[in-house]
Amino acid sequence: MPAGPAAPATPGESPKAAAVRLFAGFAGFGAGSVNLAMCSSFLAGAAGEPGPLHHAAAAVAGLWGAGLLAGTVVSLAKGRVPSGRGALFVLATAAALHVGAIAFATAETSVLNLSQLTALLLTLIISAAATWLRRFTAREQQGQVAAPAASGPGRLLLAAFAGAVLVAGITTPGLAASAAGRYAVPHGQHGGNLQQESHHGN
Repeated sequence: MPAGPAAPATPGESPKAAAVRLFAGFAGFGAGSVNLAMCSSFLAGAAGEPGPLHHAAAAVAGLWGAGLLAGTVVSLAKGRVPSGRGALFVLATAAALHVGAIAFATAETSVLNLSQLTALLLTLIISAAATWLRRFTAREQQGQVAAPAASGPGRLLLAAFAGAVLVAGITTPGLAASAAGRYAVPHGQHGGNLQQESHHGN
């Protein structure tokens, strides 16, 4: 995720804050993957014959997707989510670009509208999580939040599972709508293709 001031992770972190951090991390991985898929779609000609604009869009999507993936790894490793104004501004800019891509899509680029919408939703999830964590941390510093009660890992694992399922449900259609998703070989057909090639070879 974009760099910026972050809410520090503390040993006595609230289970709610920990769950929101994981949710934001899952959304970061999903958004990064969808943006990289759109980059490959622009370069592969899935959104029309690649030209200067397609190459520029591919560069933006590729850099942003790679940045999201790298930033998410760092954020999860450090136990913090960037929630400063700079990070939120970058996320808002990315969301605006996705909205613009959908609103001004051409007949060729409209094939990526579902991927753009998926990336938009995931970006908004990251923004919402970062905003919530920022406000929650501010309330903690002001003593407005009670000390976290002792809680076993079960609830956090359950929250992580639910977040992962939700993000996967949002991410999968966006990946499927990209060039990589459309050209992927369906499960169970790999062996059939090999058999067909062997028959043709005979």
